[in-house]
Amino acid sequence: MTGMTTATDYAWLKERYEFLMEAYCVTLVRDITPEGLLAELGADGRSRIVGVDGLSGPSYEASAPFRLFVGATALDDWTLMVEFNGYLGITDEAMLPVSRGRRVVSHFLNVNAVDRFCWYEDGDLRLHFEPLFAEARFGSRPDELLTEMRESGFDLAERDEDGDHDAYYATLTGASFALAHRLTGIRLTPELFARAEFLCAVAPVPRG
Repeated sequence: MTGMTTATDYAWLKERYEFLMEAYCVTLVRDITPEGLLAELGADGRSRIVGVDGLSGPSYEASAPFRLFVGATALDDWTLMVEFNGYLGITDEAMLPVSRGRRVVSHFLNVNAVDRFCWYEDGDLRLHFEPLFAEARFGSRPDELLTEMRESGFDLAERDEDGDHDAYYATLTGASFALAHRLTGIRLTPELFARAEFLCAVAPVPRG
């Protein structure tokens, strides 16, 4: 594992990308190019957009039932895929095949506060959990990252589902980004979000 960021290092997301943080999916895939990832996902069409903000309009215009607009950009040996109001990156039927021979780390939140964090590796779902209830973990290695999860900002104690989670909930998005950093070594920054050039397309959502 690598990287030492915590939830507080990602306060800029809420300040600068509030609309994205209402409903997002962010995915990092190792050892693949943006074009290679879009091809593996069976995505149609190609366009280029600079900056995460530019993905918003096309995402809501192009997405349809079981089809999602995605943007992908290269970061060292990784490809970053960003979705506004999407969920392809946490869809097992899509990511398990992509992860064969690779690592995939993805996290998601929608407007209904449904959330998920996933770590796929070589065709295996090693860890998945709901960030608000991180005490309940699943996958082939559900307890391998307990230290990293705590250091990132997750509360692993059992929580009352009907309790007041507002203060903790405010840190969850940052904790997900911090844990992804520890799994990938890729730290996402405001400058990267503003300047990255994304290769964009519309991808089908596999149905099991």
